[in-house]
Order: sequence, then C-alpha cells, then structure tokens
Amino acid sequence: MKGDGDIAWGRALFDIAAGKAQRIYDGGRVDADQFRAARWDLLPKDSYMWASVQTVRGCAKHCSFCSVWRTDGQKPRQRPWDGVIQEVVELRRLGFRFIALADDNFYPVSLTDIKNAERQNNTAKVEQLKSIRAERFELMQRLADLPKDLIFFTQITMEAAEDTAFLDAMRMARIKGALVGIEAVTPEGLKAVFKDFNCVGDELVTRLKTFTDHGVHVLGSFIFGLPTDKPETFDATCDLAEKAGLTFAQFVMLTPFCGTVDFEKWEKSFGDNVPMVKGIPLTRYWLIPAEDRPKMFMPHPSMTSEEMRARTQGVWDRFYNWTNIWKRSRCTPGWKSRLAFIFISKLYRQMYASTGIATDSARRNRASKMARMIAKPLRLLFQAAPMPELMFPTGMTPSVRASSETAFKVLG
Repeated sequence: MKGDGDIAWGRALFDIAAGKAQRIYDGGRVDADQFRAARWDLLPKDSYMWASVQTVRGCAKHCSFCSVWRTDGQKPRQRPWDGVIQEVVELRRLGFRFIALADDNFYPVSLTDIKNAERQNNTAKVEQLKSIRAERFELMQRLADLPKDLIFFTQITMEAAEDTAFLDAMRMARIKGALVGIEAVTPEGLKAVFKDFNCVGDELVTRLKTFTDHGVHVLGSFIFGLPTDKPETFDATCDLAEKAGLTFAQFVMLTPFCGTVDFEKWEKSFGDNVPMVKGIPLTRYWLIPAEDRPKMFMPHPSMTSEEMRARTQGVWDRFYNWTNIWKRSRCTPGWKSRLAFIFISKLYRQMYASTGIATDSARRNRASKMARMIAKPLRLLFQAAPMPELMFPTGMTPSVRASSETAFKVLG
C-alpha cells in the first residue's frame, strides 16, 4: 500500500475479505474533497483525550529531515471549510472538546509567497494564493462560531509570525496552541536542514513571542544532532526556549526517516557494506524486531550518539523541571487549568523524553507505565458532555448541510 489511503485502503480490505488481494495498491494523492473522516464513533471514547481533524495535506517546504513533502507533496491540498466543520461538529456531538487540526502546515500560503508571485507578475498564481488564504480565514471564522468550549491546536511554520492578522484569526477561532518547527538556533544549523527561511537570535525570540502576544501558545520543536551542532548548542537551545517564553518544547535527535533527504544521504554512506541485524539491513531498521532494533540517529562528525543522547536528555530535564513548569503554568487562567498544565507538562516529558531517548527496554516500559498513570486522571480534565443536538453553523447552504448530514448517517 502506498500513497493516500483514504480510498485505496478500503479497496484493499474488501479485496482481502474476498480473497482477491492484489500485490500493490497505489492510492496516489486524492483531491482535498476526497479526504475521509475517521470513524470516531467506533472508538472507545474514554481512551482519548482529544480528537483530530485534517484541514490541509502536504507542505510547500523541503526540509531535509522531513518526509511529508515527498509523501504528501509540495502542493498543499486544502479542504473546503464546510467539510472540516462537519467533522468538528460531529466530534463535539460525541463529547470531544479538544481537537487537533492535524495538518502538516496550517499556514499553507505566506505573505511572502504572495509578494513573490506579485513580483513575477504571475496574476493567476496571485489569485490562487489569495483564494487559498481567504479559505483559511473563512474556516477560522466558522470555527469561531462553534460552541465556545471547543479548543483547537495545530502545526504551523515560523512565517506565520509575520502575518499578525492570521494569528488574530487563530485566536478568535480558539486555536490556542501550535507546534512550530524551530529546529535549530544557528544559521548553519538551519542551512543544514534546508530551513534557512527561519530566523535566529533576537529576531527568533521576537518572532516566537509574537505568537504568544496574539494568543497562540507555542510548542517549539528543536532537533539535535545536526552536523553543525557543538556541545554548547544544547544549553544555547534551552536558553533560547526559555528566553522566548515557549509554553512547551520538544527536543528530538536527528533520525534518518525513510523517504527523507537525510535518509538517502545516510543510506549512501554505507556503500556496499550495510550492517545486518537479525538478517535485515540496518538501512531497513523499521523491519527489525523492536526488541533487537537499535536506536537510529544520524552519525555526527564530532559527537557520539551516546554523548548526544545524554546532552539531549539533560535539556529535557532542565526545561521540564518543577521550577520551570511552575513558572510557565502562569499562562493559564485559573488553578484548575494550572494543575492541568503541570500534569500535561510532566506527561509530555514522560512520553517523549523517557521513551524516545531511552535505549533500555525496561526503562521504556517503566516510562510508559508512568505515562499511563498520569494520563488517566488527565482524561477527566479533557472530557465534556456530548452535544448530540448540535447543529451545523448558520450560513451553510441547505444542499451542503443535507448532504453532510446524510453522509454522517451513512457513516453511523
């Protein structure tokens, strides 16, 4: 199975059930109006803190560590707002109040993109980009019209900090948090991952604070293990995360994920001498049984993987120590929210630092058990009473509303 699974995966399942499975199913890239909604009504509600809805698939960037632009394409496929709202309404009917807008980049068109098209006198391109941008604003307006207890969060690029009107619209739509890929704090590091459209230093701090100033909390994502990294890079990164006032942060080690530019470079570095593990080439590490699979990190010119692991763990421990979490919890409106913030911070660190970096299986099991213990009471804070009578927003045409309600009846 390759490509989008929205339609092809169903075909594969039907063929398997009929005993007529084909060798390869290629889903290609379906149009945005063909994206399939998840069957949340079939899932045990008490097992999930929040739900997710995808509004756009693909990313116009070409970061070396990322597979998205190769698997999902560099031409973002943006869903019409009515289909997104249909999913959100159905989820709120089921009792979900927190919803992730699970996009590769919620900001598919930047102001710079439009300016570049205008400089090229590409009128058609300008109109296309402005249309995509207008659709984003329409979606956010419709989200703002939904019940006020709904909270959204998403992923977005740093460029959105230049577009304060967009950030204000996010705030009005109650998109209260966004993962921002910062990746590196030096120009050399950004250049190494093909992300030199980001900024560094005081300008980076200012950009990140712009999100917060406009009501959008930032989960900053940083990558360690870039070829330009030095031992002092780790503390410098944590210093910047604290100075910028990030609400949350994650610190991951550069990994050669299949389909990325970094993976191709790593695979070629072995030549014809690829190490084997349990009879499986190391370059196909995802096929190696979990208990035998080594942690895969990109080789570094001056630091060992163990050294980078230890320094990365140190940054996690520093950013998520009790004192720093307590200081950051002041961003919440009340004591209940502050308590939730503290627990979520510890859960996030437990899930991603302890299980993502540890190489010892016993330690991973302990970390997972602890994460489950923390998550259980947290689910109570995220739960909301179902709203089965919730209607679609006013302004949706009768034909669209009727077709959407029919679709959900079919799904149900």
